[in-house]
Amino acid sequence: MWLTDADALAATQHEVAARACHVPPWQQPTGTLRVAGCWVCFPRGLSGPGAAGDRAWTAATVLEADRVVEEHVGVDVADAPYRPGLLALRLGRLMEQAVRALTARPDVLLVDATAGDHPRGAGLALHLGAELDLPTIGVTHRPLVARGEWPADERGATSLLRLGDVTVGCWMRTRPGTRPLAVHPGWRVDLPTAVEVVLAATARQRTPEPLRRARHVARLARESARLSP
Repeated sequence: MWLTDADALAATQHEVAARACHVPPWQQPTGTLRVAGCWVCFPRGLSGPGAAGDRAWTAATVLEADRVVEEHVGVDVADAPYRPGLLALRLGRLMEQAVRALTARPDVLLVDATAGDHPRGAGLALHLGAELDLPTIGVTHRPLVARGEWPADERGATSLLRLGDVTVGCWMRTRPGTRPLAVHPGWRVDLPTAVEVVLAATARQRTPEPLRRARHVARLARESARLSP
């Protein structure tokens, strides 16, 4: 159940962050991983925080190595405008619905959101994993509140992202000569595992393929709707 009240969500985030410390860590299965990505996009030209009722295109994809196992695309509306630290108000329900629509359950889910890098320790990547009971990893272009120096300019190089003395993620270079990505270990995932999964899911592009594919599919659906009479 996704909340639409900021105060109630903040309380839930505190609870999810505390619960995350006590769940057993995810053990990667043997064999090829099924890695999913989830993405939500809004109409072209929409700027600022948006509003409740904004039309939204959602996509969830599952890849096994470089093979697409399943894709789901949907259209819905946002429940709230964007507010820093409260992304779940706007996207939580949409992302959960997209992932639950998949018939092929993934081993791990990548999302464009933070986890421990959050004022209350439970960004959407962590919160969504708790709701789905699914290991999650956040992959973002920049941290939310954590800080850290960029890593060396070589594939796989990392440097820690910290909130005070607490490590909450890392910068990771997926391609030399490009800006690193912020990797956020989410529900039941530790930082070394998050780095391993994201690097394995990234090939020629800077963004991990399951997440890049979900973004592409969501944007195609948006463009198709724009061109429809």
